[in-house]
Order: sequence, then structure tokens, then C-alpha cells
Amino acid sequence: MAADAPPPSSLPTIAILGRPNVGKSTFFNRIIGRRQAIVEDLPGVTRDRHYTTSDWRGRTEEAINEADVLICLFDGRDGLTPLDELVVERLRKQKKPVFYAVNKVDTIGGKALVNEFYRLGISPLYPVSAEEGQGVAELLDDAVARLPEREAPPEPATEAPKIAILGRPNVGKSTLLNALSGEERAVVDATPGTTRDAIDELVTHQDRSYLFVDTAGIRRRGKIDPHVERYSVARALDTLRRCDVVLLVIDASEGIVDQETKLAGQVIEAGKGLILLINKWDTKAGVDKAREAMESEIKRLFPFIPDPVVLYTSGLTRRGVNKIFGQLDRVLDGCRQRITTGQLNRLVRRLMQKQPPPTDRGGRMVKLYYLTQGGVKPPTFVLFTNRPNGITKGYLRFMEHQLRAQYGFTGTPIRFLIKLREREPRGKPGWIKSRKPRVGKDEG
Repeated sequence: MAADAPPPSSLPTIAILGRPNVGKSTFFNRIIGRRQAIVEDLPGVTRDRHYTTSDWRGRTEEAINEADVLICLFDGRDGLTPLDELVVERLRKQKKPVFYAVNKVDTIGGKALVNEFYRLGISPLYPVSAEEGQGVAELLDDAVARLPEREAPPEPATEAPKIAILGRPNVGKSTLLNALSGEERAVVDATPGTTRDAIDELVTHQDRSYLFVDTAGIRRRGKIDPHVERYSVARALDTLRRCDVVLLVIDASEGIVDQETKLAGQVIEAGKGLILLINKWDTKAGVDKAREAMESEIKRLFPFIPDPVVLYTSGLTRRGVNKIFGQLDRVLDGCRQRITTGQLNRLVRRLMQKQPPPTDRGGRMVKLYYLTQGGVKPPTFVLFTNRPNGITKGYLRFMEHQLRAQYGFTGTPIRFLIKLREREPRGKPGWIKSRKPRVGKDEG
């Protein structure tokens, strides 16, 4: 029902089943202790399978499609329906333990609503309220007791990087996730807005793991549905804040639109690595100079992305999908890269001889004293100067260009912090002066 990562096969699992709008997502959120699955009083809100790991009194449980134990929920307020009967008929054929629970019985006399379901010939029936938490503990105690004994998998040595798949509705994000994972993990449909929850998928490629997060399509603000979709968009933007790299998916058949330039700007502003995926590239087969035209559009519409990383893919045919992993490694390395202070200041000395900083508005000389890297993800550099207001955006762009030419920083934004240093320390090695090189007798 919700997801941190897909389940390791060695963990015992529980699946939560039932017809639409019986409270499966609410029940799931109750188990894991947080609102991770979208909940709305409309049928069909949850469309994809969601995974998470939950601990109940020392045992591990996950909601997946193929489970060791099944929990079937009914809606006590609606009463028994023909669809409930069909679900039970199908579950009778299962050889796995099945637990039946009547949800939404938190009202006065609510337990009397359970009686109608005894007509199904199943026992016991668990009266529960996922919203209030009533009866959930008893149900889980009995369900967990039927789980097979398995050892938990070893903890990974490092946490897998989080890769957000962002884009407008119907650009092929879910198809791309399925191609990356090698299974039909996310629901794919030509109707925009099919994906509503953020769907996580842990993918291993050449002994490296990546946690991909497929998100709901982000429309223009004026076109967002005022109910369920606003939660989906909020979840997608929250995914942006917690990810390491963004795959911004663009539909090649439609070209680049304003919404995608805005999304790219949000990614850069958030300090995240960025790869532009021109998806559905199979639709351009046979189109003369299609690549040149797209490259021209990227240069024109994304001028704020220096040396953008661009891949041409097709989630449907898997064209270019495996190339994504290599580019992800390059961008992740760029986001985490550190340069020593000595290297930075030697570079800046060369740059100042090549192009000293301009004077400030009053015509006063601007001195650069010291450059150091203050952080990563994104790479952040701290520049000490006597006149912070004299450091122009143009000069910072020049410094950024030189840093990238020397050290790469592929696919990641670079940030500068300008700090005031009133006086230059005497005798401090490595401090930088903005002055023209002296010409001595031997240099004349």
C-alpha cells in the first residue's frame, strides 16, 4: 500500500485486499504509523501496488501482491455487497491464511454491522476501525502469528540514492519505471493522471542499487484537480525535496513545454542533480534531423542549465534505458564531489590572471582572498572578498564555468556564498590577491 522500497524476497509479507474504498490505504497507514498512502473518500484513489516495511511486536510485515498472509477488508457502513462476495469466492481458492476484517465500525453499535458478513460463511470476523485504530492490534497479532519464520536480510552497507521521476501527466514516467525495474510495477494507461501516489522501486544494476520514485504527473496550477490530485502533486514536490537526482521526463512527440522549464527550474533551485530524458523517442523514427532540432530546443529553453545531461529513451521499446544508470552515476558523483581548498585557490589564481574581478560601482578594487568548498549535494563554495557587492553574477558564472571545465560537476547545480573579509591577513599562505602580474627585469 505505501512505499519506502520494494520488499526483499526473504521477508514474510502480508497483502491487504478488498474492493475499492473499503479503507485499505487508511488501514495501511495505521499499520506503518504515518500517512504515506493517499486517502480520499473516493473509490479508486489507490491504483498502484505500494510497499513498505513495518514492525509489529518484533515481526516484519510488508504489503505486496504475492504474500504469505492475506487480510481482506470489508466496509461495515456499506454492508455486504456482491463484489465482496466475489472477492471472498476468489480467496477461498487460496492456500494461504486469510483474515477477514469489517472496517469502519467505530460508530455506536458499529459491531452489529459485522453480523451481516457472517452470511459469507467465514469465521472469525474482526471488527476494526482503521481510522481510530480500534481492533487493529488484535487482527495483526493473529495475522503475524501465521507468518513463516525467516531471517531478516542484512542491512545494506550504504543507503541507495533516491532518484525521482518527474514530469507532466502521460509523458511515460510509469512505463519508464517498469522498463527500469524489469516488471509491471506501476499501472500504465493512456489516461493522464493514472499515477497518484509516489511509487518506489529499488533497482539493482551491476551491483549498485537505486531507489526510483515514480510520481504523479504535475500539471499547471490552474489545471490541478481540487481534491485527490492536489495531494498527488504535493507528494511529487515532496519527493523532489528528498531525492538526490531527478529524471525529468519529456514527451518527444509533444516537444518541450513551459511547464517543463518551470519544473527544471525547481530542480535547480532545490539543489538536485538533473537528467533530461527525452522519452518516446521511438515516435521520431524516420524524422529528418530530429536530434538536431531537439538539441536546439534544449539549448533555447534551458539556458539556466549549464551543459545539461540529456538522454533519448523509449520506455516502451527500452531504447536507451540502460544508459540511464551510467549517467546517474556521473551525476551522483558530481553532486558529492569535493575539491580541496589548495586546489581551489590555485585554480582561482590562474583565473584572476586570466580575468580579474571587475571593480565595484564606486570604482574600488575587488579582492578575492579565499575560496573553499563548504558542502556537497549540491557543491557549495564559499568566497571571501573585501567587497561582496562587487562580485557580479557574470563573474560568478565565469567562475562556475571554469570550475566545471576543470572538475566536471556533471548534472549538478553549483552554489556560491559570498562572505566579507575586511582585511587581508599578513603572511597567510594561499590567500589570493587581485592584482596584475609584476614584470621584472627578467620578464621585460
